[in-house]
Amino acid sequence: MQNLNFPAYQFRFKSSENKISIFDRIRKKFILLTPEEWVRQHTIHYLIEEKKYPESLINIEKIIKLNDLNKRYDIIIFKPNGEIRLIVECKSYSVKITQEVFDQIARYNLALHAEYLMVTNGLNHYYCQMNYTNQRYTFLTDIPFYKK
Repeated sequence: MQNLNFPAYQFRFKSSENKISIFDRIRKKFILLTPEEWVRQHTIHYLIEEKKYPESLINIEKIIKLNDLNKRYDIIIFKPNGEIRLIVECKSYSVKITQEVFDQIARYNLALHAEYLMVTNGLNHYYCQMNYTNQRYTFLTDIPFYKK
């Protein structure tokens, strides 16, 4: 797999029927290793190891309903009170981060109302903070560390 723009992390792998899987510490199971999953697993480790978000507040790949359509988000981090602190949209390292990707996470956020958004392809990371009062967002250089 491609080297990504994250610190180096230790992962557990398993091979079965000529397919490689990676262990997801949040879902507590092996997941087929695709380029997008490679980025997702690095992002999870980054949020836990570097930004100190508790595993118990992280949710992976759940379905949300948007305009009667089922959509699946990549990563959500909750606040202890159940509100959503962060939505992360992960793309394969071969996918360029375009306006279309930002539009996708913005659509998810219409339903979820997160404080922060993150979009990454493992090579480029974009972060923003939402301001619902002024209906704006501000790009950040990084996601803040976890705080209660």
